[in-house]
Amino acid sequence: MSKTVLITGATSGIGKACAHIFARNHHNLILCGRRSPLLHQLSDELEKKHKIKVLALDFDIRKRFEVEKSINMLKDEWRNIDILVNNAGLAAGLGPIHEGEIDDWEKMIDSNLKGLLYITRFVSPMMVERNQGHIINIGSVAGRETYLNGNVYCATKYAVDSLTKAMRIDLLPYNIKVSQIAPGAVETEFSLVRFKGDAEKAANVYKGFHPLQAEDIADAVYYTTTLPPHVNINDLLIMPTAQASATNIMRK
Repeated sequence: MSKTVLITGATSGIGKACAHIFARNHHNLILCGRRSPLLHQLSDELEKKHKIKVLALDFDIRKRFEVEKSINMLKDEWRNIDILVNNAGLAAGLGPIHEGEIDDWEKMIDSNLKGLLYITRFVSPMMVERNQGHIINIGSVAGRETYLNGNVYCATKYAVDSLTKAMRIDLLPYNIKVSQIAPGAVETEFSLVRFKGDAEKAANVYKGFHPLQAEDIADAVYYTTTLPPHVNINDLLIMPTAQASATNIMRK
């Protein structure tokens, strides 16, 4: 049965991989992102290739009123959102707390925490009204273990972990599933963004071991949505075989 899936941060990495796997399985998509050309290119590609409906919503998840306007303007055919994948987020900078760039802190808090809250706030009432739905939050091992110079990024992912638990409790009376998928090292644009475009530094993060790929996490996201109605995956921590904890990685 075809469902409607809304994915934030859909233009790259885990979000893009999620778009592909849901499209292959014939679900209609609402794809959200800030990079309009990439967003529309992906939407057109998936719509033509898989013969599904795709709606591209170009907005900045950090801006509450853009999020609210985009969701409130959805036409009736798009309002029955079955699955919300809260993927949008980033890491910015990697410095100690006394040298941290406040602009970086605000980007992470606005994207990873406030953005997740905004989109959930405007989508979840439609799920409550229908007494069904599934919210999947992309967390991180950084939300389980604080590491050197991770400070604010870790704090935002700890918040995602806590919010996932809170959503599960708050939405329990409405038959809404809530899951968290928390990856370890995934080779995406993550490190390139963290190091502000320094490709050499970003590449070094993944040297000497086989990191997770975006598709590995997308597979897990999709899996959580295929289970029987009485089964919910609350929390799933996924690591590369070479990674035992946030900072323990076996490199060759």
